[in-house]
Formats: sequence, C-alpha cells, structure tokens
Amino acid sequence: MERLSIEPLSVMGLPPVEYVGLAADLGLRYVALALSALPNPYGYPSYSLRDDAALRRETVAALRDRGVTVSLGDGFVLQPGMNMRDLAGDVAIMAELGAQRVNTVTFDPDLNRSVDQFGVLAELAAEAGMETSLEFAPGLTIADLPTALDAVRAVGRPDFRLLIDTMHLVRSGSSPAEVAAIDPDLIGYIQLSDAPLVPTIPNYMEEACFERMVPGTGDLPLLDILDALPRQLVIGLEVPLRSRADAGVGPHERLGACVDAARKLLAQLDVQ
Repeated sequence: MERLSIEPLSVMGLPPVEYVGLAADLGLRYVALALSALPNPYGYPSYSLRDDAALRRETVAALRDRGVTVSLGDGFVLQPGMNMRDLAGDVAIMAELGAQRVNTVTFDPDLNRSVDQFGVLAELAAEAGMETSLEFAPGLTIADLPTALDAVRAVGRPDFRLLIDTMHLVRSGSSPAEVAAIDPDLIGYIQLSDAPLVPTIPNYMEEACFERMVPGTGDLPLLDILDALPRQLVIGLEVPLRSRADAGVGPHERLGACVDAARKLLAQLDVQ
C-alpha cells in the first residue's frame, strides 16, 4: 500500500494545484497542505487558501481529479496567550480540502495552557471530521518525545495523537527502542527525513526548515525507527533541500529522489 505523502516544507512555496500534481506525478496518494506558502524563497506566486475561495475550489478539483487526499493540514501554531478557537476558520478550510488531520505545535511556554488549547483544537477538528496530531521538536515548548507523550495523555482523546518526525526524534535524544515501547494507538502520523547525527548547521530550525537529507543518505536509524512504528500510518516526506534547489534542481527531481529512497526503505521493512 502506497502510504507516502509530501510535506509543505519540501516544496518551498510551490502553489497548491501544482503541488498536488507533483504528488500525483510521483505516484503518491497523499499530500500535506498549509494554507499559505512557508517558506517561499524561489519566487513562486504567493497564495492563500485561507483568503482565495477560487483557489480552494481549484485545489479541491485537482485533488479529486488526480486521486490525491490531504493527509495532514499543517500550520496550527499555538502562540503565547492565543486561543485555538481563533483558528476555527482554518480548521473549517482544512475540512473543506478533505484533510484527514490537522497538526499542531506550541511556542506557549505554559505547558498546562498548551495542553488545554490542544484539547480545544482537537474538539474543533473532531467536529469537522478530522483527527489532530502533536509535533515535538528541539526549540519548541514540547521539545522531546517524553514531554509530547505526557501532553497526549493529558489531552486524553483517541483522536489526538503523536506525530513522529525522524529528525526531531533522534536530535531530541530518543531512540527506536523508545518508540517501540509506545502504545501504537498514541501515534498518528510520521514525517521522514535524514540528517547527520552531529549537526553541521548551528541553528537547528534553519537546518530543519531548509537543509535535511534524502532518506538513507544521513546517519539516522531510519529503518529501525520505521520498524518500531505502526505500519498503516501515512509517512510524510519532510525533506527540504535548499542547496539542491539553489543549484537548479527542480521539485520533481528533488522529491522524486526522496520518494525513491523512501520506497526502498519500506521495501526493506517488508522483507524483514
């Protein structure tokens, strides 16, 4: 079963209709979307699925015509003092696009408040027929797997689950064995990329947003991580390759290499 998706960071501002076409051309059934382009360093036309109803209709038509489903709606960022109910309109748009789930992170330093707001978002998403995932990463309020697990358990909803990003997982200090020990029902989504174990770029978010590595070309124990994760989950390729884009390598070639590499990993997993 093809369960690969492409994440917004990987396409660096490519507009949504073209983005859906790219995924379909690579033989994928899924794509993750944000409501606007972030980042967009290559001069693509700016867009807003939030503000442009015609573009939403065109995107929905492209998804339908190309047989692609939105695996994840990204961009639900909790800032200090913010009420997630203010994002009800964005939740509704993701539902209009047919998203299976929305994804959240928090920059609010108040962990208890963050948990309360995650519950608000999960309720909004559930009312619209979607699940919610929580992503952790170094530099966020929820920076590692143990803290994320505590938050998911505190929210206490079966439709609020972990997003495991392979780079964030390892760089925050966790191992495949720790993933294998988690109740699989607590995990809802996977993001796949590779990276060196020792950072070569001092700023973690700079590296994470722009310079990851094609799966299998870095040092992360990807096969062991994937083996520890539930087999039915969608795997989003979050592999921004700015240096290759700067060298003139287009999105189809960049992402095609990632898709090929991910399929090889999954084939190895199937024969273990």
